[in-house]
Amino acid sequence: MQTTSHADVGTSMAARVTGRVQPLALPATRLLSLDAFRGLTMAAMVIVNNPGDWNTVYWPLLHAEWNGCTPTDLVFPYFLFIVGVAITLSRSTLGSWSRIVRRSLVILGFGLFLTGFPFWFNPAFTPATWRFPGVLQRIAVCYLVAAFLYRLTVPNGERQDLRHAIRLGGWIVGVLLVYWAAMTWMPVPGGSAGDLSPSGNLGAFIDRAVFGESHLWKKHAWDKLHPWLAGWDPEGILSTLPAIATTVIGVITGLWLRADRSPSGKAAGMAVAALPLMALGLAWHPLFPINKQLWTGSYVLFTGGAALLTLAACYWIIDLRGWKAWSIPFVILGLNAIALYVLEGLVEKLLIVIRVTGSEGKPVVLQHLIYTVWFEPIASPKNASLLFALANLAVFFAVLYALYRRKIFLKV
Repeated sequence: MQTTSHADVGTSMAARVTGRVQPLALPATRLLSLDAFRGLTMAAMVIVNNPGDWNTVYWPLLHAEWNGCTPTDLVFPYFLFIVGVAITLSRSTLGSWSRIVRRSLVILGFGLFLTGFPFWFNPAFTPATWRFPGVLQRIAVCYLVAAFLYRLTVPNGERQDLRHAIRLGGWIVGVLLVYWAAMTWMPVPGGSAGDLSPSGNLGAFIDRAVFGESHLWKKHAWDKLHPWLAGWDPEGILSTLPAIATTVIGVITGLWLRADRSPSGKAAGMAVAALPLMALGLAWHPLFPINKQLWTGSYVLFTGGAALLTLAACYWIIDLRGWKAWSIPFVILGLNAIALYVLEGLVEKLLIVIRVTGSEGKPVVLQHLIYTVWFEPIASPKNASLLFALANLAVFFAVLYALYRRKIFLKV
């Protein structure tokens, strides 16, 4: 068994077993705050994905209906930001190009597996109804492009972090401006320029043309709730470009973290940079609304700044002040982040697909039975729904803690 480097874990995608660390004793060279930040993000993901009842959920645990940003809308960009930071800390990123491609393909494979699972056991399931875009699919593309950009923009093939960061920053500005111009000025066939509605925007048109409606999140084979909408997907092709920009903000942050600065200077620098980014996002909002589904430029700037601020706080508390004990559960979650993502996705779908006999002798969904019997009677509707989500998190933590104690980390 080899010891995993910090960023090997940071970009870990479940595929092979590696690592040798003693329980709750990580190498001193690890950036513990990044592990904790990743674990906090994963814990939030589990909670927002697994309410007992979607009709009784506290508003911070729901996505914004369209424009706007709730705490839940921070989860995905946080994870992409973390992937970007980890790219700069990984020795393997500067190794074989094929390794980067292989990692991306494995992540993509897991994403396609999860979008199809477990529907291929249904006789009605065919490849014609398989959703192609998805969260892991977007992470795979963002990791691939950001890692390649990181390598291709190194000045003179040498490590010069300031010049490197300026080049990457210029790329971010260019991509966000081009995406804004395309989404607001380019006419959509059969529609109009500047239409930012779910089905009428340019990205939705491209996704329908490339994938076909049956392969998208809305107008999917089993999406019966929105028959009036043309197909669209929140992880579509065009909106992946600004999502890459979110990842590259993480890359620039990683360059700052490895720069020759004092720890206090690094924490202050991240906090100072975060505020203008968030302000720029808010200032752009009236022209190009903050919107997760479209991954608008204002959303990239606002959530990128929020991610910087959150990492700065974790870095100051954990790595600078040394207050580490509270973070251990989140570090354990963060060390096996994609293993947790895959496990959560499998369990979430199985709880919905599996049917058991209810009290009235009729088949009911297993998730509904567990919730109504064990959680609904003990608290108010919203609290019962939240308790169900927290119970899911506790179960997943127990599994990951067992893997941690056995020195098992899953990665590609």
